[in-house]
Amino acid sequence: MESSIYPGNDGWWHGRVTMGVKSDGSPDRRHRRARTETEVRRKVKELENLRDNGHAPKAGRKPTVQKWMETYLTDIASLKLKPRSLDDYWSKTRNDIIPGIGQHRLDKLAAEHLEHMYRVMLDAGHAPSHVLKVHRILSRALKIAHRRRMIVENVATLVDPPTVDETEANPFTIEEAKAFLAAATKRETFMRWVVGVGMGFRQGETLGLRWKYVDLDNELFHPQWQLQRLTWRHGCSDPHSCGTRLHRFDPCPPSCTAHKGYTRGCPRPCTKTCTKHASACPERKEGGLVFTRPKTKKSRNQVPIPPPFIPYLHAHKEQQEAMKAAAGGAWEECGAVFTRPDGRPLDPRRDWEEFKELLAEAGIDDRRLYDGSRHTAGTILNELGVDIVTIMEILRHTQISQTRRYVKGRSHLSKDAMNRMGDTFIPQPKAPTETRTETADSKSARAQRRRRIR
Repeated sequence: MESSIYPGNDGWWHGRVTMGVKSDGSPDRRHRRARTETEVRRKVKELENLRDNGHAPKAGRKPTVQKWMETYLTDIASLKLKPRSLDDYWSKTRNDIIPGIGQHRLDKLAAEHLEHMYRVMLDAGHAPSHVLKVHRILSRALKIAHRRRMIVENVATLVDPPTVDETEANPFTIEEAKAFLAAATKRETFMRWVVGVGMGFRQGETLGLRWKYVDLDNELFHPQWQLQRLTWRHGCSDPHSCGTRLHRFDPCPPSCTAHKGYTRGCPRPCTKTCTKHASACPERKEGGLVFTRPKTKKSRNQVPIPPPFIPYLHAHKEQQEAMKAAAGGAWEECGAVFTRPDGRPLDPRRDWEEFKELLAEAGIDDRRLYDGSRHTAGTILNELGVDIVTIMEILRHTQISQTRRYVKGRSHLSKDAMNRMGDTFIPQPKAPTETRTETADSKSARAQRRRRIR
């Protein structure tokens, strides 16, 4: 296990370190070289320390960042991540990580490479939250590579990602919530908004709620499923050839009119090995509107239904049965509580558009759908005096710190609280009574007045 250091005929100093044996039984000898003997001794010593501490990387040439990210997402992350999360990982890998640092060898990647990529992304107009998500994806992939001894250190831990200002919640006030639901009473989807605003359900949970998980007798909701729109995947054996007619390898000209309606501009050209366009595959699978499990186990906890909602839910069920009878053979049964006239579940995109329409009808300023549902429910429950732990159970959060971010304090409640604080330390002077007002003079003056009267 001793190392060898010697000068070579090429003018370099060389070091050979015995690390053990390879998987095939042959000796594992690593090579280091430098211009001076001192420098090559330092490199040899570093490699010996890694070997002795059990942190030495495995033998063999290390893959590039691009190759490793593709391996990580295909074989490792896909076993754990939900489909929507995996699609997001792939999108940020293709569009940001691979163009930025994809050609670097994994063991040669430095913190400066990551910092430069983040700076380029910020200069290109990406939000700090987007850059932070890229950093977390890359850090997780490098953590797995470090755990498998492919690299000596996870360089992502040496980089400080951009600071992200937390988006401030903008929930409805009680008056705004009542105005919003009053506008919703004119629509067939009224109960969908009652459940979303009054119980704090997520959009996917509300649209994915099915009658078999609604216990009207015991007044309980069991949110076991959610409705999501997933990306289509190829079911054929050759995805690249399948999308031949949709491939576009050249960028759009500056005066492009084909994508003038796109909010993000023209899409990027396809890569030479593009395997996208699965929506046109005749054997496509796993896409469209799909019922999926919620992200966490806590999200599937039962939720009590407010008793005043029960009669309206019974009426909604009767209305749905009438729609089913009217549709006849055109009805597509999915068991959902909230459906279209033909029985299919509501489209999340149309649901979002309807939320914006109701805001305008109710005269409420624009805000996120999450603000009008979960943030509103948590904040109003807090105003009604419900403790934070109970709110956490109703919203089905796993951590109480998450619930605190959903509950926004109201200025009038803060003012009332500080008024009570002031009265505690500096009590307000009492108003004078009627008796004290009539007898405000002194005792001697009253006696003198009585003598004059006598």
